[in-house]
Amino acid sequence: MANFVHSINYMYFYKNHYALILLSVLISTTTLAQQDLSANHLSLTEVWSKAETNSKVVRMQGLKLNESEEAIKDAKAERLPDIEAEGEYARVSNMPIYDNGLFHTPSQFEVVHTSYSFGGNAYFNLYNGNKTNLKIREEKEKKNLSVEQLNLTTSEIKLKSAAYYLDLQRSKVFKDLLLKDISDQEKQLAEIRQLFKNGVILKSDVLRAELKLSRQKMSLLQIDNDINIANQKLAILIGEQDDFKILPDSLTSTSLVIKSYPEYLDEAITHSYELKISEKETELNKLELKKVKANVSFKVGLFANYTYSYPQIQFYPYSIAMYGIGLSGIKASFPISAFYHNKHKTKRAELAFQRREVEHEATTDKVRQEVNEAYLRYKEAITRIGVAKQNIKQATENLRIVNNTYFNQLSLLTDLLDADTQLLQTRFDLAAAQIAAQLQYFQLQKAIGNL
Repeated sequence: MANFVHSINYMYFYKNHYALILLSVLISTTTLAQQDLSANHLSLTEVWSKAETNSKVVRMQGLKLNESEEAIKDAKAERLPDIEAEGEYARVSNMPIYDNGLFHTPSQFEVVHTSYSFGGNAYFNLYNGNKTNLKIREEKEKKNLSVEQLNLTTSEIKLKSAAYYLDLQRSKVFKDLLLKDISDQEKQLAEIRQLFKNGVILKSDVLRAELKLSRQKMSLLQIDNDINIANQKLAILIGEQDDFKILPDSLTSTSLVIKSYPEYLDEAITHSYELKISEKETELNKLELKKVKANVSFKVGLFANYTYSYPQIQFYPYSIAMYGIGLSGIKASFPISAFYHNKHKTKRAELAFQRREVEHEATTDKVRQEVNEAYLRYKEAITRIGVAKQNIKQATENLRIVNNTYFNQLSLLTDLLDADTQLLQTRFDLAAAQIAAQLQYFQLQKAIGNL
């Protein structure tokens, strides 16, 4: 009797628990259905366009590029002459003259107590060891470096947004597959209950079938959360609000073209953003070495100045009056101390350039490794698609056989439930393989500089 009461209590708890699960899933499904009505359909190309426009990382890199353009203009402006205007006004004290020594009363020599001057000067550089031209070339290389960094950043953002988009697409496919499976399981459960009513099977078979169905519905709730998480990540990345709902394209089986590894490697050597960035950085180190060596060179330029002054006490005879004087000519200088001051600077710049060349070689190795890995993973993903399609055929046939044998009382319910699970899993595997192949394709395109 106690066992009977315990069984009744268990069934009461299970039915109430099952009802709560079903209610939560129905509420979640209804809410998501309402959200889908207001979802915005976006293709991957449209997502990329929004990401390039609204991504804060891309915008920061774009501003850095604008800075480099201004730096080039600033370097070119150094070719213009330096022009200054200056003036001076002063009150001059009396000039004591100590005729009998510092410790005796001096006599006072009257001077003009007002002094002022104003004028201007100019200097035009003719040659300074080619430093100005090197500076301009350096800023141009920095701009080219910023361009490649912007390209790399854009490529990374496109790959990241593609990953979020494909994740959202995969979750949508999983949800559709799970909803269809739940519908099939409900029909199957109705048939199992009918067999139980007819006394053909035990109550345990009904409970197992109901338990599996409740687990499937909980999995549906988890997939709905996955969709919301992926949607928010993608919305933030493209500059939209958190509640901006995105409806991705339907998953289609597109024919994926694959080239040989040497072809992809050749494209990477030519177009890889990382290699281009490394090349620009190496060129900058080379220019820095030239700039350091230019410290030991003549400096030649034209100069001119004209000044009005009061009083005239620069030349004899003096005059208590304003006068004007100007100078013009050519000025040359040579830093003799640079021979020993510049020695270690040059050596340091040479070592930095050599280090940069080694880093460029390391970057080349890294790109080769990334291309090879992406290529192999891409081939692997394509192979998985074929295997997954074959597995679906086998799982479908297996389910058909087990379904017939179970309802003819020739196999156990566990065999039927396992066959159902295997078929659903193979369908999941196919969708996951198709998504993974697309993501690996984009990863490969990013590695060769074509994304």
